[in-house]
Amino acid sequence: MSSTLDHTMDSPNHTNLDPSIFFLLGIPGLEQFHMWLSLPVCCLGTATIVGNITILVVVATEPALHKPVYLFLCMLSTIDLAASLSTVPKLLAILWCGAGHISASACLAQMFFIHTFCMMESTVLLAMAFDRYVAICHPLRYATILTDTIIARIGVVAMVRGSLLMLPCPFLIRRLSFCQSHVIPHTYCEHMAVVKLACGDTRPNRVYGLTAALLVIGVDLFCIGLSYALIAQAVLHLSSREARSKALGTCGCHVCVILISYTPALFSFFTHRFGHQVPLHIHILLANVYLLFPPALNPVVYGVKTKEIRERVFRVFQRGQRTGLKASE
Repeated sequence: MSSTLDHTMDSPNHTNLDPSIFFLLGIPGLEQFHMWLSLPVCCLGTATIVGNITILVVVATEPALHKPVYLFLCMLSTIDLAASLSTVPKLLAILWCGAGHISASACLAQMFFIHTFCMMESTVLLAMAFDRYVAICHPLRYATILTDTIIARIGVVAMVRGSLLMLPCPFLIRRLSFCQSHVIPHTYCEHMAVVKLACGDTRPNRVYGLTAALLVIGVDLFCIGLSYALIAQAVLHLSSREARSKALGTCGCHVCVILISYTPALFSFFTHRFGHQVPLHIHILLANVYLLFPPALNPVVYGVKTKEIRERVFRVFQRGQRTGLKASE
């Protein structure tokens, strides 16, 4: 595989002397399967758009769902849609016709938005864990703690936090010189994949990447774990088995979403720094899993596990069918 990658990087078709142009290689070693790999990408992209728009429409049109947990879910759906639109079109262009050329400015913009949206999603997942903690451990104070003003402020904090943490990224990348290959062995402009192409001192970029990851993944996972430890402690003290089952059920879908979101993210993070023996195509495939699967599966998990959303989805579709029948008459 390494010889194939070296040959591809040295190929005049994929090497550009223009310093303002990069080339996204796709998945090195699996070029012959790019067309087949585009099928699940299309399916996941379609599921992301349909599922998240459905969540947004259902919550917006049903006043009964204008509650903190569902408002946080709308934030999550919005972030997932934006993240998908920043990656899937270019990914499909690479898989379908090898259109990997991307300008340096577009590459930096894609890098900024991808990582910013991931950080924003982590903040919202933390907020959803806090929501479950308040609902189960302090149910009488739920309405006074999670007011509309607080929810709006949490949304602003998620945007500001993600943007500020990623703001140094374009400037740190621009100071680097790319005197050799401009071929990025990846499907999108991932921070470390671009940094590894640089010729100069990349320690500031590596330190920055590690610090930003620890400030987001490390802190958020610790706080989420703490909140669920307190939830588990409170649930175990409930006398009724039915109450315990209901409390655990309300947290089940959120725990599934956390596992879907953080597991491939942690694998990708550690592989970049310590997993030098992991084949490159495996690493890139899992990096794409990290970007493609959570946005597609989050609406499915919440739609299946949450009775209120499931009932409202059926009601919205039934209402649409009735409207269509009246129009045809």
